[in-house]
Amino acid sequence: METLLAFLPQLTALIAAGLFAGLLAGLFGIGGGAILVPVLYYLLSFMGFDEVAMHVAVSTSLATIIATSIRSVMAHNKRAAVDWSILKAWSPWIIIGSVIGMVLAAQISGRGLTIFFGSMALLMALQFFFGRPDWSLAREMPSGAARASLGGGVGVLSAMMGIGGGTFGVTLMTVCGQPMHRAIGTAAGFGVAIGLPSAIAAIVVGWTVSGLPPGSLGYVNVPAALIIAVLTVSMAPFGARLAHALDAARLKRLFGVLLALVALNMLRGELFG
Repeated sequence: METLLAFLPQLTALIAAGLFAGLLAGLFGIGGGAILVPVLYYLLSFMGFDEVAMHVAVSTSLATIIATSIRSVMAHNKRAAVDWSILKAWSPWIIIGSVIGMVLAAQISGRGLTIFFGSMALLMALQFFFGRPDWSLAREMPSGAARASLGGGVGVLSAMMGIGGGTFGVTLMTVCGQPMHRAIGTAAGFGVAIGLPSAIAAIVVGWTVSGLPPGSLGYVNVPAALIIAVLTVSMAPFGARLAHALDAARLKRLFGVLLALVALNMLRGELFG
């Protein structure tokens, strides 16, 4: 009982992050990793797992994205907001990129991975805040070599950051002529193509690593993943309903501010701490 009470604040933070991440998953089509990774990183660091905190945070977040993305896609599909042809065409390249991204992440130090996440999160925050859904570079989604390179790139970056494909996928699809709601619904499906192969890769590359938190399979912490997955799955449908009822653009800007603050704090800690 004393042990449970000692970790009650961390458990509360984990539950809150899981609920918020599920809401974001349904609302913006993202896997929630932009929130989960920083929370897990700070919790693990506080618990004394500094050396592996970022790798475990990224990998555990990816594992939770699988269930969240499936639930989010189902909710959006009920509103006919999922383009299954795009998912089928892009998923193979995203899967390949995801595995490559996780292998690359395993070769980077915890400090380097944290700086990478913070830098990319800051760029994401700027896009969330300043990006406009009417920006357009093409009228349709790329095919051929462009599809392979862009899909692979989405997989690599998403796996290294521990996030769902919606973060990059929504932007990609909107600038390629896809309506915002369809882009959100379809990009939610990218999370499965990212989460499953990269989580498996995280287990493999982290299997022999020492000093991992209890209950870990490789870099994936199973207890944390299960707790978060249950919470995010329960909230994703609610977020999907909000996406079709609220001003998503204003909410994205508010989230952009929050993400920028988190990213700057992580960078400050690693660069100047």
